[in-house]
Amino acid sequence: MKRLLYASLICGAVAMSGCEKFLDKRDPTATKFDEFFNTEDDLRRVVYSSYTDVFAGVGLNAKLIYQDDGKSDDAYSRLESHHHQLIANGNFNSNTTAFNWYYDLHMKHTGRLNVFIGSIDLPYVEDEAVRTKYKGILEGLRVWHYFWMVSRWGDVPFYLEPADLEKATQPSKPKDEILATLFPMAEEIANNLPPDAYTSDAYMLNRYSLKGIIMRYYLFFGRYEDAARLAKEIMDSNKFSLHPKYGDLFNYKADKNNREFIYTMDMASHGNSATNSFQHLGPQYRTGNGQSFVVPLKSLVDTYWTLQGEKIEDCELHTKEEYELNPKLNRDPRLAASIYMPGDMFQNEAINIYDPNSPMHFEKARASRSGYWYRKFVDEADAFRTGGNMHFPWLRYAEVLLTYAESKIMQGQIDDLAKQCINDIRRRAGLDMEHADVTKGKYVNYTQQQWIDLIRNERRIEMAGEGRRYDDIIRWRIAEEVLNKPALGHTRMVDGEKVTLKIEDRSFRPNNYVWPFHENSLKVSPGLRQNPGY
Repeated sequence: MKRLLYASLICGAVAMSGCEKFLDKRDPTATKFDEFFNTEDDLRRVVYSSYTDVFAGVGLNAKLIYQDDGKSDDAYSRLESHHHQLIANGNFNSNTTAFNWYYDLHMKHTGRLNVFIGSIDLPYVEDEAVRTKYKGILEGLRVWHYFWMVSRWGDVPFYLEPADLEKATQPSKPKDEILATLFPMAEEIANNLPPDAYTSDAYMLNRYSLKGIIMRYYLFFGRYEDAARLAKEIMDSNKFSLHPKYGDLFNYKADKNNREFIYTMDMASHGNSATNSFQHLGPQYRTGNGQSFVVPLKSLVDTYWTLQGEKIEDCELHTKEEYELNPKLNRDPRLAASIYMPGDMFQNEAINIYDPNSPMHFEKARASRSGYWYRKFVDEADAFRTGGNMHFPWLRYAEVLLTYAESKIMQGQIDDLAKQCINDIRRRAGLDMEHADVTKGKYVNYTQQQWIDLIRNERRIEMAGEGRRYDDIIRWRIAEEVLNKPALGHTRMVDGEKVTLKIEDRSFRPNNYVWPFHENSLKVSPGLRQNPGY
């Protein structure tokens, strides 16, 4: 009886979606832990399934980086079941399925990782360096899970060893106590990992990819000095650089051949199963398979500044209305590289969202209700294929430069390197640096608030469609401003009147900066306490 109970607990730790895959071993009668966790291949299998079950699953619509902006003011997610739509429009409560799904997913895997890290000495390996590497990767994945959960819920259960029934009923640990343990632990783990990507399984955490993740959460939690320190360390490694052409990073021209992706969801991370970004994001063409699952909104399009680095409402060359009616007019080249707009060519046909006979008509079920589509990760080579082989960046070098600049700005220490980081981003984007160079002209007299506005906008447009916007509006505490506005789409003139497509009204309450625990979680975990306002 004890053996059966133990086996059940282990299977639970191994996880719901990964359990069947992991237990698909040569010995189907294995019942004891050391019968299916005893070789180097077992170690690699555990690491692989830890990625694909959560971070690298090509069918996990609720976790894919290019769909996550559907929670924010940048985009609209058309299917409620993907868990982004209701979070963006505020139509949720403690019984909303999304919160049960996310919490169970991450808690399940932290429990699973605790079991394997606690048993890391069991498998036989010929070279102990192999065990050390895999242990560090598993520990790095565990801190990534905890960073993610604390950023969403605040206080959560926190265990670094397999939890028994008594521990599982203990109260959640306060967020600050978790972070006080997590940050130094994470840096120690990173320092012990190899500095370079691995020759095979390159998706696995190494020193600088984990430091990039830690840097991201230092920034999220307002620890600007540490965020700048890690960003500078990554820059000083001289291992990474901005790719010369921005748009090529997000299609087959450079997705596999660049020095900018620090941490990559490559094909090996999901067993070479076909990627679906064209289907998920692309337009519904006449014989294609585009689903328009997540599409950009007018608020994102309008936030692309001009070629000279000016807000569209501040530019003397054209009026704001002219820019709204013609988004291609004198704009930051990252707009055209990131978003398909009406009038653009797609598969040799101009996009006309107002033609009712076109599959791209804005009212069609699988078309974009905003009239815009992401161009990032949508390569037309995939238009008539059942799947692709795209690589996606969990972390790019551009984010490191932006993090350094933002961290210095927030500390009131806008040094030459911070300005250089911004200039490098703008120059690579193709801005007119005669006007957009932040070391001269009007920028000499910028206030700190003006610098804050600039860096926040640079971050928004540089990483649009890459899953960073929701975290940003939460940490900047601006979600009450931007998510209490309706989700709007394309604007045009009709009978002399300016008309804008409207998708939905949205709502964000002050308590929504942290998520509710689902009622089911509260029932099975008596140590949990519901977050205020739910």
